[in-house]
Amino acid sequence: MVENVAPVMAELEAEDFHLLSGVEQGMRFSEWVATDKLPDFSRLTSEDVDYRVDRCEQRGLLERKTIQYVGFRLTPRGYDALALHTFSERETIDGVGAPLGVGKESDVYEVRSYRPLALKFHREGYTNFREVDREREYTADRDHVSWLYTARKAAEREYDALETVYPAVSTPRPIDHNRHGVVMERVDGVELARAALEDDQVIPVLDLLIREVATAYREGYVHADVSEYNVFLTEEGVVLFDWPQAVPTDHANAGDLLRRDVENALGYFQRKHPGRVGGVDVSGLTEAVRTDEFETVAEFFE
Repeated sequence: MVENVAPVMAELEAEDFHLLSGVEQGMRFSEWVATDKLPDFSRLTSEDVDYRVDRCEQRGLLERKTIQYVGFRLTPRGYDALALHTFSERETIDGVGAPLGVGKESDVYEVRSYRPLALKFHREGYTNFREVDREREYTADRDHVSWLYTARKAAEREYDALETVYPAVSTPRPIDHNRHGVVMERVDGVELARAALEDDQVIPVLDLLIREVATAYREGYVHADVSEYNVFLTEEGVVLFDWPQAVPTDHANAGDLLRRDVENALGYFQRKHPGRVGGVDVSGLTEAVRTDEFETVAEFFE
């Protein structure tokens, strides 16, 4: 998606971004923004709004609704354009490269800067706008939840967690964030789910992962979404990705979420390497993680 909007950026003018920002403001109150409200939101004349709407719609940055009234909303491409414009103005990035990973709730791209970086765009809520996950803490208390709000809050949450736990925890270094985008250090490695471990590597790698979970807890956060798909193996050890669901350790459910993270990590290794990881005292292991007394999973084998 980003690779599609990047070439359009050079064609956009300042007034186009004023319009897109105006639609963004209007979407705080409703899914679709009526045309007659756009001059106030964008601070453009009605004539200029009409012109800019056509330009942005032709470029796939806006979507039109004409059932009960004529209204517009940002497409993911339009929201990407706003974030890229801000990152460019801040000189955080100067170009977008190849996709590094495209998933259900986020897209990650290589970006050019003073060194190789990665840009993650959150997509939470877009594909199921009318059924946004109300269990997510950052949407549960709102009557109107746009996908823009959901994705932006996910990015904010992830960036805040990364800033807190880095560098004590092995995560990508956070660089910048805006709207639904997070710019971070690019990390090259192998996803744990695809890694082929030798028998004598299994317990050491599991220990490294649990140790990162314990360090994150000591630094004040529970990851809350540990799985084999958001752990990378690198030459230096393991790197823990994807923090939008992280919660502070004083959260009411922090203990349960910590145990779930431990169980998820153990469960993968038990399924993948049953000969090396069998029964484990999960309660004892979780308590050792919580109290920062963890040394090795082997101490909790049953």
